[in-house]
Amino acid sequence: MAEGWDRARRSISRAARATAGAGRGTFRAGRTAARRTAHAGGAAVRGTARAGRGVGRATRRLTHAQGAGRTGLGRLIELTAAHSAGDAMVTVALAGTLLFGLPVDQARGQVALYLLITMVPFTVVAPFVGPVLDRFRSGRRYIMAGTLLARGLLCWGMAAAIGPADGLTLFPAALAVLVLSKAYNVSRAATMPSVLPADIGLVTANARVALFALVSAGVAAPVAAGLTAWLGAEWVLRGTMVIFIAAGVGAVRLPRHVDAPDLEEAEEGESGEARRPRWRTLLSIGPVVGEAMRANAALRVLSGFLVFFLLFLVKDGHLRGNGLPQEALIAILAGGAGAGGLLGAAVASWIRGRPPQVIVLFALGFATVTAAASAFFFSLWTAVVVALVAGFAQEVGKLALDAVVQREIGEEVRSSTFGVVEALLQIAWVAGGLVGLLLSLPSGRSAGPIGLAIVAAALIAALTWVLTTRRRRLRARPRPVPHAPAPATPKPPPHTPPQPEPEAWTHTADLRPAGPEPYADGPRPGGTKPLTNPHG
Repeated sequence: MAEGWDRARRSISRAARATAGAGRGTFRAGRTAARRTAHAGGAAVRGTARAGRGVGRATRRLTHAQGAGRTGLGRLIELTAAHSAGDAMVTVALAGTLLFGLPVDQARGQVALYLLITMVPFTVVAPFVGPVLDRFRSGRRYIMAGTLLARGLLCWGMAAAIGPADGLTLFPAALAVLVLSKAYNVSRAATMPSVLPADIGLVTANARVALFALVSAGVAAPVAAGLTAWLGAEWVLRGTMVIFIAAGVGAVRLPRHVDAPDLEEAEEGESGEARRPRWRTLLSIGPVVGEAMRANAALRVLSGFLVFFLLFLVKDGHLRGNGLPQEALIAILAGGAGAGGLLGAAVASWIRGRPPQVIVLFALGFATVTAAASAFFFSLWTAVVVALVAGFAQEVGKLALDAVVQREIGEEVRSSTFGVVEALLQIAWVAGGLVGLLLSLPSGRSAGPIGLAIVAAALIAALTWVLTTRRRRLRARPRPVPHAPAPATPKPPPHTPPQPEPEAWTHTADLRPAGPEPYADGPRPGGTKPLTNPHG
């Protein structure tokens, strides 16, 4: 029995040692796997960090090219890209709460109300935002930083209002974000001439800023959509707050020459000169700026019209495409408009030596022809084409308009002019959106061609008006008076060899040329006195 007990004990001991060895092996394998996983994760993180640094260095080389890094244009481009990315994330986060979560009929009423409310702040604030920016031109960096920081705080408030669906907080905060965004754009546009490198024109510089802004918005929008579906719109708004605050800190670090002298300091040098009132100067923007503004207003009407007209045609089922769902159709149309804007910014950055007012007319004419053709051949793909062309024309026209204002308007009222321009363009966009809502009401497939035909006729009228006023302006322009040619100075006679001095006894008659004497009876008129008198 003792022998059996010893065998059992040895068996248990061997089993325990085997279990311990297996445990140690499992532990070592787990430790090795954990080390390998950590190493792989660290390598992935390091690779992502290296890729991010490479993208950042490449982006910095692009934004700081052609002297933009020395003048501050590169930093302004990066700041505007962050601003545009934040605006895109706010738009995506609020899209489901304002539009797509509602039935079609209710969405129409909500959108119309939103458009009208959107127009009110611009009609009220436009006369004040620009003059305030002009009054504090020496603090443009801090004004831009203030708009960014304020939007960050508003994003935090909107994030808290989304959960309980507090519309009383959500709508005013969204409108305030929109107004502050336009205030930033006004201040940035007025700042452009002070950071312009010598080798870059105004249209090209504006296009470069717009190109990076569109790219950053195009990258941020799908990221925000994914985060909204995963975490919720409130967390996207909280993340946007961080972006705006970081951009606000970056705005303060812009170069000091971004800040222009105060108006009072500039007026101190006007000793003895009559000062023009600022509003009279603002109203006297000139025919060139007025012409560009009218053309851009027509393009904004087309853009606002297409956004809501095509959207509700899709939601009503009047615009279909081979069984594609409504979300896919809306994404295709939005992608066409976004691609058109990106293409417009790229093309404008390549244009060199073209007058901006001619670029505006080209954009309006191109959009008019495309809208008229799409009315006759209306389908999903022609709608995509007209959306692409509208985005292209709007972007090119706005960049050229900015260049016209920056070139034609003086420093003392430039921000005020940009404020009025932004307000008028926003009102034109809202008017186009309301027209799009009304023309999308008729049922049937004929709603699309009829609506586009009406807008094409309006564009033709606007183009005719702009061309007529331009032709009248060019005819009335005073032409330089040609000056009478100055009398030609007589050429000096050819060099003749010096004549030998006559002898003292030589008579004047000996120096006359051979031939008959015309004045034989007396002295030659205007002649010289004889050197000697032979008779005395």
